Amino acid sequence: MQEKVYNVLFLCTGNSARSIMAEALVTTMGKGRFKGYSAGSHPAGAVNPLAIEQIAHTGYPISDLRSKSWDEFGVPDAPHMDFIFTVCDNAAGETCPYWPGHPLSAHWGFEDPAAVNGTDEEKRAAFNRIFRQIMARMNIFVSLPLHMLEKNAIQREIQAIGATEV
Repeated sequence: MQEKVYNVLFLCTGNSARSIMAEALVTTMGKGRFKGYSAGSHPAGAVNPLAIEQIAHTGYPISDLRSKSWDEFGVPDAPHMDFIFTVCDNAAGETCPYWPGHPLSAHWGFEDPAAVNGTDEEKRAAFNRIFRQIMARMNIFVSLPLHMLEKNAIQREIQAIGATEV
């Protein structure tokens, strides 16, 4: 019997860096158990080239990456989401998008590497740091025995992952 593939949507404001990196990581690290998607409440319209640099090493198809509105996932024929995570940084005063409905959801806040000012190397280092933080949380998430857990237990686990110090 084929194992269920879980659809996971990562939301941020601009959908140019954090949510895009999370989309690629859940898909590649999930080894067929997860299909990642990403969107923004106010999409930037382009994927940050430094995010693309980070993702290039994962094997995720770079051609699949694009900054898009979360409106694409609100239409009747859109994929059904099993999980929705916001990845914006509340501490920085960003407004995180809210997704209505009943998928399991949690907030996994990360600093915005695209907001870093400095040299190209400082910016690249910020993207690398946030990419590794997302990867650390993703490693915990894709290891959860979802088929064995009931919905409330899964909800507690994904919220705990978001509270994990990275």
